[in-house]
Amino acid sequence: ERKVLGYSQSRKGPNKVGVIGLLQSFADLLKLVIKFKCFYFQSRSYVGLFGVVLLMALVIVYSFIYGSYYSASYSGLSVLWFLAAASTSSYSLLCTGWGGYNNYSFLSSVRCAFGSVSFEACFMCVVIFCALCSCSYNLIDFYYNCWLSLLLFPLIYVLFLICILCETNRTPFDYGEAESELVSGFNVEYSGIYFTCLFACEYIIIYVFSWLGVVLMFGGGFIGMLVLVFNLLFFMWARATLPRVRYDCF
Repeated sequence: ERKVLGYSQSRKGPNKVGVIGLLQSFADLLKLVIKFKCFYFQSRSYVGLFGVVLLMALVIVYSFIYGSYYSASYSGLSVLWFLAAASTSSYSLLCTGWGGYNNYSFLSSVRCAFGSVSFEACFMCVVIFCALCSCSYNLIDFYYNCWLSLLLFPLIYVLFLICILCETNRTPFDYGEAESELVSGFNVEYSGIYFTCLFACEYIIIYVFSWLGVVLMFGGGFIGMLVLVFNLLFFMWARATLPRVRYDCF
């Protein structure tokens, strides 16, 4: 993503670590993991730590759903399991910001929670509409009956992209992390391994949501892989191009 953002701004971006700088993010990850932290100097409340743990548990559930899709054992209600897990994302963000001893992080968590709840209903309606078109809540069945939802409602893919932009708190709906207003958002007081977990979980959720849209509307195969790459590039393009939506006009 940093390379794509660099080329979008007519610069090279990171180009020192690894091949054409692609390992720069991995080097930053290792630096954050091994940072020394004094607990009494930068103490966190148990509410904030619970929010980080809850977000990590949510990502683990997503990973189980993603991994079991390519395995022999899979649940017939996998779509409902995914929606149940997605409904807890606002709680993790709210606990993460509320647990910090900072007004900026608290305001950011409230903004993120309101945005997630607002767009979560629309996101669930899109997913359930695709499930009704396929007459199944099993993700395996979407491999064969995925095109019906696009034929009935062609704009559902655009609506899904807008919903996942807000669900993942990305541009132009990143008002929870507006650095001009809230410094850095709900993770302003986190460092080291806690910030690494928040940062990594965000990108894992972006990948899983993009993969879910591909499975629901395009199925698997070669076309699904191309659409998945397009979805990931769409997130990068939106961050590099679109302006942030003002929260008071949202």
